[in-house]
Amino acid sequence: MTAPWPYPRWIAHRGAGKLAPENTLAAFRLGAAHGYRMFECDAKLSADGVPFLMHDATLDRTTSGRGTGGDLAWRELAQLDAGSWHSRAHAGEPLPTLDNLARYCIANGYFLNIEIKPTPGTEEHTGRVVGEHAARLWQGQAVPPLFSSFKPDALAGARATAPHIPRALLIDALWDGCLDVARELGCVAIVCNHALWDAALVAQVQGWGLRTLSYTVNDEWAAQRLIDLGTDGIITDRVDLFSPAA
Repeated sequence: MTAPWPYPRWIAHRGAGKLAPENTLAAFRLGAAHGYRMFECDAKLSADGVPFLMHDATLDRTTSGRGTGGDLAWRELAQLDAGSWHSRAHAGEPLPTLDNLARYCIANGYFLNIEIKPTPGTEEHTGRVVGEHAARLWQGQAVPPLFSSFKPDALAGARATAPHIPRALLIDALWDGCLDVARELGCVAIVCNHALWDAALVAQVQGWGLRTLSYTVNDEWAAQRLIDLGTDGIITDRVDLFSPAA
C-alpha cells in the first residue's frame, strides 16, 4: 500500500535551476516567485559539522573559494561569495546553512527535498548530522522534508537519527539490487534519472508502494512522458517554463 504523499508534483532544482546561483537563498526566493512550493537542495558538512548548501565536493565552480568545501570551518565558508560566478547581480550572495533554508521554508509553508551530498568518505556521518538538524528544525511541523541521496550509507545515517523523516534513493543508472537496497532502507520513493523510467519500472516501483520521482527534467516532451507514465514528482531547472500548478 502506498503511503499518503504530501508533496507537490513539481520541484525546483537547487532553488531556481539555473536562473540564480544554485543552492542560495536568492535561488529559492526566485523559485518561489515563479510559484514553486517545493525545492530541492544539496546539503553537506563543514569541517566543524555545520550542514550547508552546496552541490560540488569542491568550492571552485560556485564560490570564490578553492579546494574541498568540507575541509573548511563554517566561519571560513560563510565569508565566500557564492553568487559572482553566476552573474554580477548576485555578487556577494553567501552560502546558506541548512538552518537558514529551513527557517525560510517553514515560515512560508514550502516543502523541501534535502539531497544529502556528503564529501567523499563522510557518507554515514553526514547523514546522521543532517538527520539530527532536520529533526530539530522541523519538530512539530505537519510535513517534514524528504531526504534523498545517491549514497545508501548517507540514508542509513539519516535513518539512525531521524527515522520519522522520509527517505528516497537517488539512482543515475540501474544497478544490481538497487531497488532492494531502497526497500531495506525503508525508502518511500525512488528518484531516477528521468530517462530510466518506463511503464514496467514505474509499475514495479509503485507496486511496492514507493513513489516515482525524476530529475532533472527540462524539456516539455520529457515532462509529458513522465506525466503520461503516472510518475509522482518532477525535479526541474526550468522554473520559467513549467507551471507548478500543472
